[in-house]
Amino acid sequence: MPDSLSARRLSRRGLLAGGAATFALLMAGCGSDGDSAKPDASGSGGPWSFTDDRNEKVSAANRPTRVVAFTGTAAALVDFGLDKQIVGVFGETKRADGTADPQAGDLNVESVEILGNVWGEFSVEKYAALRPELLVTHMYDPGALWYVPDESKDKILPLAPSVAITTARVPMTTPIERYAQLAESLGADLSAKKVTDAKARFEAAAESVRQAVKANPGLKVMAASGSPDLFYVSNPKVSTDLMYFAELGVDIVVPTKLESGDYFEALSWENAGKFPADLILLDNRSTALQPKDLAAKPTWGQLPAVKANQVTPWDAVPRFSYAGAAPLLENLATAIRSAKKVS
Repeated sequence: MPDSLSARRLSRRGLLAGGAATFALLMAGCGSDGDSAKPDASGSGGPWSFTDDRNEKVSAANRPTRVVAFTGTAAALVDFGLDKQIVGVFGETKRADGTADPQAGDLNVESVEILGNVWGEFSVEKYAALRPELLVTHMYDPGALWYVPDESKDKILPLAPSVAITTARVPMTTPIERYAQLAESLGADLSAKKVTDAKARFEAAAESVRQAVKANPGLKVMAASGSPDLFYVSNPKVSTDLMYFAELGVDIVVPTKLESGDYFEALSWENAGKFPADLILLDNRSTALQPKDLAAKPTWGQLPAVKANQVTPWDAVPRFSYAGAAPLLENLATAIRSAKKVS
């Protein structure tokens, strides 16, 4: 889920992501199992094509070897086996102390050109100098490219073909599978031990969530993000990870008065207790308030889950790979097993 404050600000003009993506998303067609969704890979010396989740077929005379991607997207492709193909990234990549942002995963941030490190940054000049052969990013709204600024997209998009993968209104497994297909088309070996081990860990983690729910029935879980003025409750019918958690049996709070895009309900802090919850999944990004920051909010401290110390970090923009998602499921299973009914 993108930054709630940015989302609220940009939703006034119908935008929710990097000036280019909104939070509404097509219910059907994206990431389908039809022929249009299947990549057509060939040897590096021959033609290459891939049909993305805009249902646009991207073609090239040769398999792209110079890929620029949103940082989390690049990290997912690395998890599936790409390496030197990733030459540039945009989005949170390095923290203030110079270390890699969690979004970067196992991406070697020192080996890529960083075109922008925060929301709205994207150096067109650096992008052009990279001689890009493919741009890849998430898609939260039909045709809108995550973290590609709206004000400069007309300069960015003509420089290389682009691929967009749906990351909302579908369960998390769908974008994971689509990024796997894209990586394979770009030369990754999905039968490599690194990939198969990660998939096995993911499947085991998913089962651990199912078993945790069975062992602790009736637990109400809320996914939320805090800002200075508002408390955002996320919608599991839209957020791809929450949708998958619900498929595994997790009982997640469904907000009732949704903002534009249906991604969340924005509550004043006075009304933060609107939805009873036994366990809170709290947005752990640097753009959201963390428990130490929220301690100054009296209504936060009054929430039953907070009183019971049943608050666990939530990666609101997950890394869409088996390696990236498995730890999220493992942590969720642990949190569910450890929680008690308090609401």
